[in-house]
Amino acid sequence: MSKDLTNSPIDRQNILNNPYALAEIEKAAGIQGIPFEGRTVVLKEQVSAFFEVTPRTIDNYLDRHGDELRQNGYEVLRGNRLKSFKQVLVAHGGNEMDFVTKTTALGIFDFRAFLNIAMLVSESPRARLLRQAILDIVIDTINQRTGGGTKYINKRDEEFLSSAFEGENYRKQFTDALRDCVAMGNFKYAVFTNKIYVSIFLEKAHEYRQVLKLEQSEKIRDTFYAEVLDLIAAYESGFADLLQKKCREKGSALSTWEVDALFAEFESQALWNPLVEKARNKMASRDLAFRDALHLRLKEYITPVQREDFERFIGDKSKDLAERLEEAKEVLKRLKERG
Repeated sequence: MSKDLTNSPIDRQNILNNPYALAEIEKAAGIQGIPFEGRTVVLKEQVSAFFEVTPRTIDNYLDRHGDELRQNGYEVLRGNRLKSFKQVLVAHGGNEMDFVTKTTALGIFDFRAFLNIAMLVSESPRARLLRQAILDIVIDTINQRTGGGTKYINKRDEEFLSSAFEGENYRKQFTDALRDCVAMGNFKYAVFTNKIYVSIFLEKAHEYRQVLKLEQSEKIRDTFYAEVLDLIAAYESGFADLLQKKCREKGSALSTWEVDALFAEFESQALWNPLVEKARNKMASRDLAFRDALHLRLKEYITPVQREDFERFIGDKSKDLAERLEEAKEVLKRLKERG
């Protein structure tokens, strides 16, 4: 989907939290700054000159987006740190720096803050071109690190394999309980699976397919993140146990209306609230950042993806599922040999 970075703080923060994309953007941008405390920084006047706007324009953005810019590396130097910076400026040279000699406070932008302001300044054609380059580099970086696509990026997480395997056991417990305890035709499996999906992430299976553009042959569960799989497993295991108990108490299979009422009571338990909130946040936020997929029903749960999630799904510890299966096979083989 088309992204307007000037109007989307979440999209901006997703880019600024992605260390792999930042490294590629920094190479492409080639910004020449001032070395200070292990970073490269630029002054407000340099930023305004680069984007061909007035320093007052930059001040306006600092006034309106100060918290965001400070979070991403903008800061005002005073006291001893300012003295140290002035010494660096002297060593760095350049008459254009003379205006800072008498100042008692000086704002500086590191590279993240520079990109942040680039994603805000709507008046600058140069900033607009940089924003397009940023979006292209972010997409290319994620695709390169995932082998060309993100539909199954969830499988690169080291937690996915165990959650998927364990989830299959709980799924069988659930389908067995539906088979034995619910007086409905075979469509009951789809009906009550959908109830769980709607309870957790507000979408039925076909709606989820549409958001992720899945083919009919593709399995929905293969695209779920580990946290979502774990919560579905908890629902399926817990509701299966409840069905079996009620079935024993009644001495016969439960009707559709009885099962609906039982599920409504089951899903309304307060213990689910923090787990459901977390699952909705993870699904909505990660899918927007990694898959460019917007779950409209979960829009209020979207927050920026944190750096650790970029490490988890496209970092050095993330791996293709085939590699993880191969590793798991070797582990099982060694355990068998020990036995």
